[in-house]
Amino acid sequence: MGTNPLGEEKIGALLRKFAIPSIVAMLVSSLYNIVDQFFIGQSIGELGNAATNISFPLSISCIAIALLFGIGGASSFNISLGRGQAIPEEAEKAPNYIGNSITMLVSCGILLCLFTQLFLNPLLVFFGSPKNVLPYAKTYTQIVSFGFPFLILATGGCHLIRADGRPKFAMFCNLAGAVINTILDALFVFVFQWGMAGAAAATVIGQIISGIMAIWMLFHGKNIFLKKAHLIPHRGFVMRIISLGAAPCSNQLAMMLVQIVMNKSLKYYGSLSVYGESIPLACAGIITKVNQVFMAFIIGISQGVQPIVSFNYGSGKYGRVQRAYLMAASYGFGLALAAFLLFQFAPRQIISLFGDGSDAYYSFAENYFRIFLFFTFFNFLQPITSNFFTAIGKPKGGIFLSLTRQIIFLLPLIIALPLFMGIDGIMYAGPIADFMAWLTSTAMAAYELHHSIYNEKAV
Repeated sequence: MGTNPLGEEKIGALLRKFAIPSIVAMLVSSLYNIVDQFFIGQSIGELGNAATNISFPLSISCIAIALLFGIGGASSFNISLGRGQAIPEEAEKAPNYIGNSITMLVSCGILLCLFTQLFLNPLLVFFGSPKNVLPYAKTYTQIVSFGFPFLILATGGCHLIRADGRPKFAMFCNLAGAVINTILDALFVFVFQWGMAGAAAATVIGQIISGIMAIWMLFHGKNIFLKKAHLIPHRGFVMRIISLGAAPCSNQLAMMLVQIVMNKSLKYYGSLSVYGESIPLACAGIITKVNQVFMAFIIGISQGVQPIVSFNYGSGKYGRVQRAYLMAASYGFGLALAAFLLFQFAPRQIISLFGDGSDAYYSFAENYFRIFLFFTFFNFLQPITSNFFTAIGKPKGGIFLSLTRQIIFLLPLIIALPLFMGIDGIMYAGPIADFMAWLTSTAMAAYELHHSIYNEKAV
């Protein structure tokens, strides 16, 4: 069997090769939300911005499913290929992980679409929608839900394509949909004046294009040669996929839960403040999606390093595993520092891109940017470290780390601090959670790199 470049090429070159397309793909995914937010904000304003924030938990749930079977399938596939260097039977199992992942991605996307259509109104009320925002949220969500199967397939499928050694194809898959979405957003919202419905329709069409491209590429692979038998779900393969995809999925589910609680808290404590119900919801929604652009870089790095770490860990090349992680972390810190400076010194300029508002609107937005995202320069390590544990086949560590910031630290703080500080307590919950998650990630990564890997290397 020939040598695989994942085990031979320089780590820096490999990381750039895999991370840059992955970053672009993640940026494209975040642009779906940002572009809609821009056009809705410019055409409808505050209530439209609040409506997209109310719908956002459903978008997060799509990403959660995509990561569960996308990263889970990719990690299983790469580890199997790595072990196949010494045990040929392992390599023969690899296509089953890809095929089973595709089936689960499509099936779960259809189920989520049906669930959203059946329970649309109670879902949006549960997500914290005020009465004056609900009609906008219903119009937008009812349409975008038809794109859920394609969004999940495109997002998860790109991880599988990347695992097959074709990161550029994965990038183009997402990029095509985003470009179409942006063009149609301008046409449907500004030219045809279709408002929320136009923005939603543009999003769905872009997702359909990306989904079709992803499935075509998966059936025309480089190292993947899929047959019908590979698509039939098998308990052993599916459970392995789920175990390795659970960490990034848990992180997204935690984000969804926090987003729901956050929306409800912003609505309640906003009504008790000078800002009212809709201003905090609108501002927090915009800032969350702007922060997603920064996180796209970080998650893109963590995903780009995954096949490098998985293959070399499976091959027993632990020194390369360590170098890949440390290099990914150093890149992440540089990007996080740049984002921190931007959020601290240009919050008004950023928020102005998404429509005009009152003095109270801008005041809340600037405070939220500066306080909630104060420790942005720490917020790079937890996603990279969580994905690292998943990539080396230790999903429990990855799941725990994926829950640290959102569930273990942020959620209790969002509930507790406003009891004493009002709506300001929600803002201060962010930096405290970021700092605690950074401490935990640092400790776990240090132990794994300096003890576990070296112990295994010595055996």
